[in-house]
Amino acid sequence: MFHDYTRRAALRIGGLGMLGLTLPKLLRASESSSGENAISARATRAKSVIFLYQFGGPSHLDSFDSKPNAPSGVRSQFGVIDTAAPGIRICDQLPKMAKVMNDVTLVRTVHHTMKNHNSAAYYALTGHAPPLDDIRLRDSQELFPAYGSVVDRLAPTTNGMPTFVAYPHVLRDGEITPGQHASFLGKAHDPLLVTSDPNERGFSLPELSLPSGLTAERLQNRREMQQLVNRQTKLLDYSAAAKGLEAYYEKSLSMLNSSKVRDAFNLSAEPQAIRDRYGRTTYGQSCLLARRLVEAGVKFVNVYYSDSIGGRFPKDGWDTHGFDNTRMYPILKDYHLPLVEQTLPTLINDLKERGLFDSTLIVWMGEFGRTPKINDNISRDHWPQCYTALLAGGGAKRGFVYGTSDKQAAYPDKDPVLLDDLTATVFALMGLDPETEVRDKLNHPLPISAGKIVTGVMA
Repeated sequence: MFHDYTRRAALRIGGLGMLGLTLPKLLRASESSSGENAISARATRAKSVIFLYQFGGPSHLDSFDSKPNAPSGVRSQFGVIDTAAPGIRICDQLPKMAKVMNDVTLVRTVHHTMKNHNSAAYYALTGHAPPLDDIRLRDSQELFPAYGSVVDRLAPTTNGMPTFVAYPHVLRDGEITPGQHASFLGKAHDPLLVTSDPNERGFSLPELSLPSGLTAERLQNRREMQQLVNRQTKLLDYSAAAKGLEAYYEKSLSMLNSSKVRDAFNLSAEPQAIRDRYGRTTYGQSCLLARRLVEAGVKFVNVYYSDSIGGRFPKDGWDTHGFDNTRMYPILKDYHLPLVEQTLPTLINDLKERGLFDSTLIVWMGEFGRTPKINDNISRDHWPQCYTALLAGGGAKRGFVYGTSDKQAAYPDKDPVLLDDLTATVFALMGLDPETEVRDKLNHPLPISAGKIVTGVMA
Protein backbone atom coordinates (compact mmCIF):
# COMPACT_ATOMS: atom_id res chain seq x y z
CA MET A 1 0.00 0.00 0.00
CA PHE A 2 1.17 3.54 -0.64
CA HIS A 3 0.20 4.91 2.75
CA ASP A 4 0.33 3.30 6.17
CA TYR A 5 -2.69 3.55 8.36
CA THR A 6 -2.28 5.68 11.43
CA ARG A 7 -2.76 3.98 14.78
CA ARG A 8 -6.04 5.78 15.18
CA ALA A 9 -7.24 4.63 11.78
CA ALA A 10 -6.19 1.08 12.58
CA LEU A 11 -8.29 1.19 15.75
CA ARG A 12 -11.29 2.49 13.84
CA ILE A 13 -11.27 -0.20 11.19
CA GLY A 14 -10.67 -2.84 13.80
CA GLY A 15 -9.80 -6.22 12.39
CA LEU A 16 -9.73 -5.34 8.70
CA GLY A 17 -6.03 -6.02 8.44
CA MET A 18 -6.41 -9.41 10.11
CA LEU A 19 -9.24 -10.20 7.72
CA GLY A 20 -6.96 -9.65 4.75
CA LEU A 21 -8.83 -6.53 3.61
CA THR A 22 -6.05 -4.37 2.24
CA LEU A 23 -8.04 -2.42 -0.36
CA PRO A 24 -6.62 1.06 -0.93
CA LYS A 25 -8.84 3.83 0.29
CA LEU A 26 -10.39 4.48 -3.07
CA LEU A 27 -13.65 4.07 -1.28
CA ARG A 28 -14.37 7.46 0.27
CA ALA A 29 -17.45 8.93 -1.32
CA SER A 30 -16.75 11.73 -3.79
CA GLU A 31 -17.64 15.22 -2.65
CA SER A 32 -20.02 17.17 -4.84
CA SER A 33 -18.16 19.43 -7.22
CA SER A 34 -20.94 21.15 -9.17
CA GLY A 35 -20.04 21.82 -12.79
CA GLU A 36 -16.27 21.89 -12.46
CA ASN A 37 -15.97 18.15 -12.97
CA ALA A 38 -18.60 17.79 -15.63
CA ILE A 39 -17.78 15.44 -18.47
CA SER A 40 -17.45 17.32 -21.73
CA ALA A 41 -20.07 17.06 -24.41
CA ARG A 42 -17.48 15.49 -26.69
CA ALA A 43 -18.67 12.01 -27.66
CA THR A 44 -16.99 9.33 -25.62
CA ARG A 45 -15.08 6.89 -27.78
CA ALA A 46 -13.28 4.88 -25.10
CA LYS A 47 -15.36 3.44 -22.30
CA SER A 48 -12.20 1.89 -20.83
CA VAL A 49 -8.43 2.31 -21.04
CA ILE A 50 -5.78 -0.41 -20.67
CA PHE A 51 -2.50 1.32 -19.92
CA LEU A 52 0.35 -1.14 -20.56
CA TYR A 53 3.16 0.69 -18.84
CA GLN A 54 6.64 -0.43 -19.95
CA PHE A 55 8.84 0.52 -16.98
CA GLY A 56 12.46 1.18 -17.86
CA GLY A 57 12.03 2.73 -21.30
CA PRO A 58 11.82 0.55 -24.44
CA SER A 59 14.15 1.33 -27.34
CA HIS A 60 12.04 2.90 -30.08
CA LEU A 61 14.82 2.29 -32.65
CA ASP A 62 14.68 -1.44 -31.89
CA SER A 63 10.89 -1.78 -31.96
CA PHE A 64 8.48 0.68 -33.62
CA ASP A 65 10.67 3.37 -35.18
CA SER A 66 13.47 1.50 -36.90
CA LYS A 67 15.94 3.49 -39.00
CA PRO A 68 17.54 0.91 -41.30
CA ASN A 69 19.30 3.61 -43.34
CA ALA A 70 20.92 5.25 -40.33
CA PRO A 71 24.70 4.92 -40.02
CA SER A 72 26.41 2.09 -38.18
CA GLY A 73 26.35 2.78 -34.48
CA VAL A 74 22.82 4.11 -34.70
CA ARG A 75 20.76 1.62 -36.69
CA SER A 76 19.43 -1.44 -34.91
CA GLN A 77 21.08 -4.84 -35.06
CA PHE A 78 17.63 -6.09 -36.02
CA GLY A 79 16.10 -5.74 -39.46
CA VAL A 80 12.72 -4.32 -40.46
CA ILE A 81 9.61 -5.92 -41.93
CA ASP A 82 6.52 -4.68 -43.72
CA THR A 83 3.24 -4.80 -41.84
CA ALA A 84 -0.48 -5.11 -42.53
CA ALA A 85 -0.57 -1.31 -42.65
CA PRO A 86 0.88 -0.14 -45.99
CA GLY A 87 3.98 1.98 -45.55
CA ILE A 88 4.49 1.12 -41.87
CA ARG A 89 7.56 -0.97 -41.10
CA ILE A 90 8.66 -2.22 -37.70
CA CYS A 91 11.36 -4.41 -36.14
CA ASP A 92 11.68 -7.87 -37.70
CA GLN A 93 11.45 -9.48 -34.25
CA LEU A 94 7.71 -8.65 -34.18
CA PRO A 95 6.06 -10.57 -37.05
CA LYS A 96 2.78 -11.20 -35.17
CA MET A 97 2.65 -7.55 -34.21
CA ALA A 98 3.16 -6.68 -37.87
CA LYS A 99 -0.10 -8.47 -38.70
CA VAL A 100 -2.17 -6.18 -36.45
CA MET A 101 -0.52 -2.86 -37.31
CA ASN A 102 -3.57 -1.99 -39.39
CA ASP A 103 -5.36 -1.66 -36.02
CA VAL A 104 -2.74 0.58 -34.43
CA THR A 105 -1.61 4.21 -34.31
CA LEU A 106 2.08 4.85 -33.66
CA VAL A 107 2.91 8.25 -32.20
CA ARG A 108 6.60 8.52 -33.08
CA THR A 109 7.33 12.00 -31.72
CA VAL A 110 6.55 11.84 -28.01
CA HIS A 111 9.09 13.94 -26.16
CA HIS A 112 10.01 15.65 -22.88
CA THR A 113 13.20 16.48 -20.95
CA MET A 114 13.19 14.12 -17.93
CA LYS A 115 16.16 11.74 -18.02
CA ASN A 116 15.72 9.97 -14.69
CA HIS A 117 13.33 7.04 -14.32
CA ASN A 118 11.26 8.26 -11.37
CA SER A 119 10.74 11.77 -12.71
CA ALA A 120 10.08 10.56 -16.28
CA ALA A 121 7.79 7.77 -15.06
CA TYR A 122 5.80 10.20 -12.92
CA TYR A 123 5.36 12.35 -16.03
CA ALA A 124 4.22 9.32 -18.07
CA LEU A 125 1.83 8.07 -15.36
CA THR A 126 0.16 11.45 -14.76
CA GLY A 127 0.79 13.59 -17.83
CA HIS A 128 2.19 16.39 -15.67
CA ALA A 129 5.84 17.41 -15.59
CA PRO A 130 7.55 16.91 -12.22
CA PRO A 131 9.01 19.85 -10.32
CA LEU A 132 12.52 18.51 -10.88
CA ASP A 133 14.35 15.85 -12.87
CA ASP A 134 15.91 13.80 -10.10
CA ILE A 135 16.14 10.09 -9.37
CA ARG A 136 15.34 11.02 -5.77
CA LEU A 137 11.96 12.53 -6.68
CA ARG A 138 9.72 11.33 -3.88
CA ASP A 139 6.06 10.50 -3.81
CA SER A 140 4.03 13.25 -2.13
CA GLN A 141 0.50 14.61 -1.86
CA GLU A 142 1.57 17.72 -3.75
CA LEU A 143 2.24 15.82 -6.97
CA PHE A 144 -0.46 15.05 -9.51
CA PRO A 145 -2.66 11.95 -9.42
CA ALA A 146 -2.61 8.99 -11.77
CA TYR A 147 -4.82 9.05 -14.87
CA GLY A 148 -7.16 6.45 -13.40
CA SER A 149 -7.61 8.41 -10.18
CA VAL A 150 -8.68 11.45 -12.20
CA VAL A 151 -11.22 9.28 -14.02
CA ASP A 152 -12.45 7.94 -10.68
CA ARG A 153 -12.87 11.50 -9.42
CA LEU A 154 -14.71 12.81 -12.48
CA ALA A 155 -16.51 9.81 -13.96
CA PRO A 156 -16.59 6.89 -11.50
CA THR A 157 -18.20 3.59 -12.36
CA THR A 158 -21.76 2.99 -11.26
CA ASN A 159 -21.84 -0.74 -11.92
CA GLY A 160 -20.39 -2.07 -8.67
CA MET A 161 -16.90 -2.46 -10.13
CA PRO A 162 -13.89 -0.36 -9.12
CA THR A 163 -13.13 2.49 -11.52
CA PHE A 164 -9.34 2.13 -11.40
CA VAL A 165 -7.33 -1.06 -10.93
CA ALA A 166 -3.52 -1.33 -10.93
CA TYR A 167 -1.30 -4.42 -10.75
CA PRO A 168 0.78 -6.55 -10.32
CA HIS A 169 3.58 -4.36 -8.90
CA VAL A 170 4.36 -1.17 -7.06
CA LEU A 171 6.86 0.68 -9.24
CA ARG A 172 10.06 1.95 -7.72
CA ASP A 173 13.54 3.01 -8.68
CA GLY A 174 15.02 3.17 -5.22
CA GLU A 175 12.13 5.34 -3.98
CA ILE A 176 8.53 4.50 -4.84
CA THR A 177 7.78 6.09 -8.18
CA PRO A 178 5.24 8.95 -7.85
CA GLY A 179 2.10 9.00 -9.94
CA GLN A 180 0.63 5.62 -9.02
CA HIS A 181 -2.25 6.80 -6.84
CA ALA A 182 -4.72 9.62 -6.21
CA SER A 183 -2.40 12.07 -4.44
CA PHE A 184 -4.25 15.30 -3.55
CA LEU A 185 -7.56 13.97 -4.88
CA GLY A 186 -7.76 11.86 -1.73
CA LYS A 187 -7.42 8.19 -0.94
CA ALA A 188 -11.00 7.65 -1.98
CA HIS A 189 -9.71 7.66 -5.55
CA ASP A 190 -6.68 5.43 -5.13
CA PRO A 191 -6.62 2.38 -7.39
CA LEU A 192 -7.59 -1.06 -6.31
CA LEU A 193 -3.99 -2.26 -6.08
CA VAL A 194 -3.34 -5.98 -6.55
CA THR A 195 0.19 -7.23 -5.97
CA SER A 196 -0.34 -10.97 -6.25
CA ASP A 197 0.84 -12.72 -9.41
CA PRO A 198 -1.93 -13.51 -11.95
CA ASN A 199 0.28 -16.31 -13.30
CA GLU A 200 0.37 -18.19 -10.00
CA ARG A 201 -1.73 -21.30 -9.63
CA GLY A 202 -4.93 -20.48 -7.78
CA PHE A 203 -4.60 -16.73 -8.31
CA SER A 204 -7.42 -14.92 -6.58
CA LEU A 205 -8.06 -11.56 -5.04
CA PRO A 206 -6.99 -11.79 -1.37
CA GLU A 207 -7.95 -8.17 -0.81
CA LEU A 208 -11.60 -9.18 -1.23
CA SER A 209 -11.51 -12.63 0.35
CA LEU A 210 -13.14 -13.56 3.65
CA PRO A 211 -11.29 -15.98 5.92
CA SER A 212 -12.70 -19.47 6.11
CA GLY A 213 -15.72 -19.66 8.41
CA LEU A 214 -16.35 -15.90 8.49
CA THR A 215 -19.53 -14.87 6.70
CA ALA A 216 -20.52 -11.44 5.53
CA GLU A 217 -23.27 -11.47 8.17
CA ARG A 218 -20.76 -12.04 10.95
CA LEU A 219 -18.58 -9.30 9.54
CA GLN A 220 -21.58 -6.94 9.58
CA ASN A 221 -22.25 -7.77 13.25
CA ARG A 222 -18.61 -7.12 14.03
CA ARG A 223 -18.92 -3.77 12.33
CA GLU A 224 -21.95 -2.86 14.46
CA MET A 225 -19.96 -3.62 17.58
CA GLN A 226 -17.12 -1.44 16.34
CA GLN A 227 -19.54 1.42 15.69
CA LEU A 228 -20.78 1.20 19.27
CA VAL A 229 -17.24 1.26 20.61
CA ASN A 230 -16.34 4.14 18.32
CA ARG A 231 -19.32 6.18 19.50
CA GLN A 232 -18.51 5.50 23.12
CA THR A 233 -14.89 6.54 22.73
CA LYS A 234 -15.76 9.49 20.48
CA LEU A 235 -13.49 8.20 17.74
CA LEU A 236 -16.17 8.55 15.11
CA ASP A 237 -15.84 12.28 14.55
CA TYR A 238 -16.86 14.27 11.47
CA SER A 239 -13.46 14.89 10.01
CA ALA A 240 -12.86 14.13 6.35
CA ALA A 241 -10.60 11.26 7.34
CA ALA A 242 -13.28 9.67 9.52
CA LYS A 243 -15.87 10.01 6.79
CA GLY A 244 -13.41 8.49 4.34
CA LEU A 245 -12.79 5.49 6.56
CA GLU A 246 -16.52 5.00 7.04
CA ALA A 247 -17.16 5.03 3.30
CA TYR A 248 -14.15 2.78 2.82
CA TYR A 249 -15.62 0.26 5.25
CA GLU A 250 -19.04 0.38 3.62
CA LYS A 251 -17.63 -0.14 0.13
CA SER A 252 -15.39 -2.96 1.37
CA LEU A 253 -18.43 -4.85 2.62
CA SER A 254 -20.19 -4.19 -0.67
CA MET A 255 -17.28 -5.57 -2.67
CA LEU A 256 -16.97 -8.59 -0.40
CA ASN A 257 -20.55 -9.45 -1.30
CA SER A 258 -20.07 -8.78 -5.02
CA SER A 259 -19.89 -11.91 -7.12
CA LYS A 260 -19.31 -9.65 -10.13
CA VAL A 261 -16.04 -8.34 -8.68
CA ARG A 262 -14.84 -11.79 -7.68
CA ASP A 263 -15.79 -13.26 -11.04
CA ALA A 264 -13.87 -10.58 -12.95
CA PHE A 265 -10.65 -11.60 -11.21
CA ASN A 266 -11.27 -15.32 -11.66
CA LEU A 267 -8.72 -16.19 -14.34
CA SER A 268 -9.41 -19.89 -13.85
CA ALA A 269 -12.71 -19.33 -15.66
CA GLU A 270 -10.78 -18.67 -18.87
CA PRO A 271 -10.24 -21.58 -21.29
CA GLN A 272 -6.73 -22.95 -21.11
CA ALA A 273 -6.21 -22.18 -24.79
CA ILE A 274 -6.89 -18.48 -24.17
CA ARG A 275 -4.51 -18.41 -21.22
CA ASP A 276 -1.85 -20.07 -23.34
CA ARG A 277 -2.34 -17.50 -26.12
CA TYR A 278 -1.47 -14.69 -23.73
CA GLY A 279 1.48 -16.66 -22.38
CA ARG A 280 2.04 -18.25 -18.99
CA THR A 281 3.95 -15.30 -17.62
CA THR A 282 3.09 -12.66 -15.03
CA TYR A 283 2.77 -10.01 -17.72
CA GLY A 284 0.87 -12.24 -20.13
CA GLN A 285 -1.76 -13.21 -17.57
CA SER A 286 -1.91 -9.58 -16.42
CA CYS A 287 -2.89 -8.57 -19.96
CA LEU A 288 -5.58 -11.25 -20.01
CA LEU A 289 -6.86 -10.01 -16.64
CA ALA A 290 -7.04 -6.50 -18.09
CA ARG A 291 -9.39 -7.76 -20.80
CA ARG A 292 -11.57 -9.44 -18.15
CA LEU A 293 -11.69 -6.26 -16.09
CA VAL A 294 -12.78 -3.94 -18.92
CA GLU A 295 -15.28 -6.57 -19.98
CA ALA A 296 -16.73 -6.38 -16.45
CA GLY A 297 -16.90 -2.58 -16.57
CA VAL A 298 -13.66 -1.28 -15.03
CA LYS A 299 -12.77 2.05 -16.65
CA PHE A 300 -9.02 2.30 -16.19
CA VAL A 301 -6.50 -0.52 -15.82
CA ASN A 302 -2.79 0.01 -15.24
CA VAL A 303 -0.72 -3.08 -16.09
CA TYR A 304 2.89 -2.68 -14.99
CA TYR A 305 5.40 -4.60 -17.09
CA SER A 306 7.85 -4.94 -14.20
CA ASP A 307 8.41 -3.61 -10.70
CA SER A 308 11.98 -2.70 -11.61
CA ILE A 309 13.47 -0.53 -14.33
CA GLY A 310 15.79 -3.43 -15.21
CA GLY A 311 19.54 -3.77 -15.24
CA ARG A 312 19.71 -6.49 -12.61
CA PHE A 313 18.27 -9.55 -14.30
CA PRO A 314 17.41 -10.34 -17.93
CA LYS A 315 13.72 -10.87 -17.11
CA ASP A 316 13.19 -7.41 -15.75
CA GLY A 317 12.31 -3.91 -16.98
CA TRP A 318 13.46 -2.26 -20.20
CA ASP A 319 16.53 -0.45 -18.80
CA THR A 320 18.83 -2.95 -20.44
CA HIS A 321 22.00 -0.85 -20.45
CA GLY A 322 22.61 -1.80 -16.83
CA PHE A 323 22.70 -5.57 -17.21
CA ASP A 324 26.22 -6.85 -17.67
CA ASN A 325 26.81 -3.82 -19.94
CA THR A 326 26.86 -5.99 -23.07
CA ARG A 327 23.52 -7.71 -23.12
CA MET A 328 20.96 -5.30 -24.59
CA TYR A 329 20.40 -7.12 -27.87
CA PRO A 330 20.31 -10.65 -26.45
CA ILE A 331 17.81 -9.51 -23.79
CA LEU A 332 15.63 -7.78 -26.37
CA LYS A 333 15.77 -10.79 -28.67
CA ASP A 334 15.27 -13.46 -26.00
CA TYR A 335 12.85 -11.78 -23.61
CA HIS A 336 11.48 -8.26 -24.11
CA LEU A 337 10.42 -8.36 -27.75
CA PRO A 338 9.03 -11.93 -27.58
CA LEU A 339 6.89 -10.82 -24.62
CA VAL A 340 5.54 -7.89 -26.64
CA GLU A 341 5.02 -10.22 -29.58
CA GLN A 342 2.93 -12.66 -27.53
CA THR A 343 0.85 -10.26 -25.47
CA LEU A 344 0.05 -7.13 -27.48
CA PRO A 345 -1.33 -8.71 -30.68
CA THR A 346 -3.19 -11.26 -28.58
CA LEU A 347 -4.87 -8.55 -26.52
CA ILE A 348 -5.82 -6.59 -29.64
CA ASN A 349 -7.29 -9.65 -31.34
CA ASP A 350 -9.07 -10.81 -28.19
CA LEU A 351 -10.75 -7.42 -27.72
CA LYS A 352 -11.80 -7.45 -31.38
CA GLU A 353 -13.24 -10.94 -31.14
CA ARG A 354 -15.32 -9.91 -28.12
CA GLY A 355 -16.57 -6.66 -29.61
CA LEU A 356 -14.61 -4.58 -27.09
CA PHE A 357 -11.92 -3.08 -29.28
CA ASP A 358 -13.80 0.01 -30.41
CA SER A 359 -14.67 0.93 -26.82
CA THR A 360 -11.30 0.07 -25.23
CA LEU A 361 -8.23 2.23 -25.72
CA ILE A 362 -4.88 0.46 -25.35
CA VAL A 363 -1.92 2.69 -24.50
CA TRP A 364 1.52 1.03 -24.73
CA MET A 365 4.47 3.19 -23.71
CA GLY A 366 7.36 3.72 -21.31
CA GLU A 367 8.82 6.80 -19.68
CA PHE A 368 11.29 7.47 -22.50
CA GLY A 369 13.12 5.84 -25.40
CA ARG A 370 16.81 5.04 -25.87
CA THR A 371 19.67 7.00 -27.34
CA PRO A 372 20.14 6.87 -31.11
CA LYS A 373 23.85 6.33 -30.64
CA ILE A 374 24.79 2.87 -29.39
CA ASN A 375 27.30 3.27 -26.59
CA ASP A 376 30.63 1.51 -26.09
CA ASN A 377 28.87 -1.30 -24.22
CA ILE A 378 26.69 -2.03 -27.27
CA SER A 379 23.66 -0.64 -25.52
CA ARG A 380 21.50 2.47 -25.54
CA ASP A 381 21.03 5.00 -22.74
CA HIS A 382 18.03 7.11 -21.64
CA TRP A 383 16.52 9.35 -24.32
CA PRO A 384 13.35 11.41 -23.65
CA GLN A 385 13.84 13.77 -26.60
CA CYS A 386 11.94 11.52 -29.02
CA TYR A 387 10.28 8.12 -28.66
CA THR A 388 7.19 6.12 -29.62
CA ALA A 389 3.86 5.48 -27.92
CA LEU A 390 1.34 3.03 -29.34
CA LEU A 391 -2.43 3.54 -29.29
CA ALA A 392 -5.01 0.99 -30.38
CA GLY A 393 -8.81 0.89 -30.29
CA GLY A 394 -11.01 3.26 -28.34
CA GLY A 395 -11.28 5.97 -30.99
CA ALA A 396 -7.67 5.95 -32.22
CA LYS A 397 -7.00 5.74 -35.94
CA ARG A 398 -6.04 2.39 -37.43
CA GLY A 399 -2.93 1.70 -39.48
CA PHE A 400 -1.63 5.18 -38.88
CA VAL A 401 1.59 6.95 -37.92
CA TYR A 402 1.41 10.34 -36.29
CA GLY A 403 4.58 12.43 -36.29
CA THR A 404 7.89 11.81 -37.97
CA SER A 405 11.22 11.56 -36.21
CA ASP A 406 14.43 12.68 -37.88
CA LYS A 407 16.81 10.36 -39.74
CA GLN A 408 18.26 8.96 -36.53
CA ALA A 409 15.06 9.01 -34.42
CA ALA A 410 16.78 11.55 -32.20
CA TYR A 411 14.29 14.43 -32.37
CA PRO A 412 10.82 15.07 -33.76
CA ASP A 413 10.97 16.24 -37.36
CA LYS A 414 7.25 16.77 -37.84
CA ASP A 415 4.27 16.99 -35.43
CA PRO A 416 5.95 16.75 -31.99
CA VAL A 417 3.78 15.46 -29.14
CA LEU A 418 4.39 16.37 -25.51
CA LEU A 419 3.36 13.89 -22.84
CA ASP A 420 0.87 16.56 -21.76
CA ASP A 421 -0.72 16.37 -25.22
CA LEU A 422 -0.94 12.60 -25.08
CA THR A 423 -2.67 12.88 -21.72
CA ALA A 424 -5.17 15.41 -23.04
CA THR A 425 -5.92 13.05 -25.94
CA VAL A 426 -6.53 10.04 -23.70
CA PHE A 427 -8.92 12.05 -21.53
CA ALA A 428 -10.69 13.41 -24.60
CA LEU A 429 -11.19 9.92 -26.00
CA MET A 430 -12.83 9.02 -22.68
CA GLY A 431 -15.16 12.01 -22.97
CA LEU A 432 -13.35 14.11 -20.36
CA ASP A 433 -12.56 17.72 -21.20
CA PRO A 434 -8.81 18.18 -20.51
CA GLU A 435 -9.54 21.69 -19.21
CA THR A 436 -11.74 20.31 -16.44
CA GLU A 437 -10.40 21.50 -13.11
CA VAL A 438 -9.72 19.61 -9.91
CA ARG A 439 -8.47 21.16 -6.69
CA ASP A 440 -5.26 20.48 -4.82
CA LYS A 441 -4.75 20.40 -1.06
CA LEU A 442 -4.67 24.19 -0.95
CA ASN A 443 -7.90 24.38 -2.95
CA HIS A 444 -6.13 25.72 -6.01
CA PRO A 445 -7.94 24.91 -9.28
CA LEU A 446 -5.81 22.83 -11.64
CA PRO A 447 -6.71 21.48 -15.09
CA ILE A 448 -6.51 17.72 -15.43
CA SER A 449 -4.18 18.29 -18.40
CA ALA A 450 -2.13 21.25 -19.58
CA GLY A 451 -1.76 19.67 -23.03
CA LYS A 452 -3.55 20.05 -26.33
CA ILE A 453 -5.67 17.28 -27.80
CA VAL A 454 -3.89 15.56 -30.69
CA THR A 455 -6.92 15.36 -32.97
CA GLY A 456 -4.74 13.85 -35.69
CA VAL A 457 -4.67 10.47 -33.93
CA MET A 458 -8.42 10.35 -33.42
CA ALA A 459 -10.58 8.38 -35.84
